[in-house]
Amino acid sequence: MGQPNSRTAAIREKAKWGDGSAEALLADLLRDLFGVDARDLAVNHDQYSLNSLNGFFEADGKPYFFKFHQEENEEEMSGEYYRADILAKAGLPVDQPLMMSTLPGEQILVYRRRTDPRFSDALRTLDGLHDEQMARQAVDAERRLNETVLSVYLRTLHPVTPDEVMKEPVHRLFRDRLVTAPTGTYPGGRLESFYVGKTFDFPGVTLSWDSLSKARFVINGIEYRETLGHLFDAAHERLNPVRLADSGGVTAHGDAHNANVWFERREGRANLSFFDPAFAGEHIPTLLAEVKTTFHNILAHPYWLYDPALAEQKFKATANYENGRLFADFDWKLTPVRKALLETKAEAMWKPLLAALKQRDMLPQDWRKVVRLGLFLCPTLVMNLRAGATSHNPTSSLIGLSVAMMVGSDPDEGEDLITRFLATIDPEG
Repeated sequence: MGQPNSRTAAIREKAKWGDGSAEALLADLLRDLFGVDARDLAVNHDQYSLNSLNGFFEADGKPYFFKFHQEENEEEMSGEYYRADILAKAGLPVDQPLMMSTLPGEQILVYRRRTDPRFSDALRTLDGLHDEQMARQAVDAERRLNETVLSVYLRTLHPVTPDEVMKEPVHRLFRDRLVTAPTGTYPGGRLESFYVGKTFDFPGVTLSWDSLSKARFVINGIEYRETLGHLFDAAHERLNPVRLADSGGVTAHGDAHNANVWFERREGRANLSFFDPAFAGEHIPTLLAEVKTTFHNILAHPYWLYDPALAEQKFKATANYENGRLFADFDWKLTPVRKALLETKAEAMWKPLLAALKQRDMLPQDWRKVVRLGLFLCPTLVMNLRAGATSHNPTSSLIGLSVAMMVGSDPDEGEDLITRFLATIDPEG
């Protein structure tokens, strides 16, 4: 990832080897950027750091936490990452960095070290452990956070121009991953490197990209209308930044998945706060603002995205391909805490936000399509879902691509988890 002159890209690459070379490069980077002598530097190897790196160090006897997000070709970006002050000024609960660099290829944030877990870690515990009190605290904290964020969205919601929207870095999480910079060639970027021309192994069947991209999915007996190829094409067209000004813009974090959220438990109550505002902005397309949180905090769990090996142990999955149809059957489902979070996200965020857009005549007729396509790109382009390419196996690959189809496409008949969710948040429902 990244160009050779990106120091953060080099550090991420070295961190894979675990031989201490990444820590040495990090120490040099911290010294050059901030004039600090970093000691006891340790890189975290956690399952949530799919496109980022974090860890700890000490300097002048004080403990610190660092994190950076690194994208392909970020050295060529115009605009800034890490505009942390935007969120604080808007009234969002965000941890302010003590040190910050926004230099292309050297973008890093340094915070005071906290003992609180990330919300992602707390919820992973709840996925496998029945703790009614902790689950209630977690869902209550999520509701309060959504209410706070919603109030900021409603206060900052405003008409935006295509030019304002195009300058927001949030698109690097969505459409920019479909194309190759700087020419914008499609299919390109992660779509091409992950999937195009590759072979896909599922439990019971192996398919070429040509067959898979054109297949109609039949998931646990429900047939879906679109194909993977069509959904990628539709996302390339509809999620083009110049077309996303129609729902207005808001001040938003943009990438508030729960590995970027602290979980603080104090006296029987939990509170949540953001950090790592790598994609924060003041003109983020309203319909994209909550997409990452909705998918990565709820639908990516349990296990299949971040713990593929555990998913293979926990879930049974089979696949069969007949007459252009991929039949996928598996027993993956949301855990009770994730179901509660989805209900909370629908009631405390999406439904009132869409109602406000409709009231202000800023809700596009195809809002469901925009939301679905955003959700679809979350799993497919955050990491390579092809078995054997990274940590994914045939079981997690089948589940992952099936979940991507479920969020991206309507079923031909009947309803599923996502159609029920969209019906719940529909302002005309």
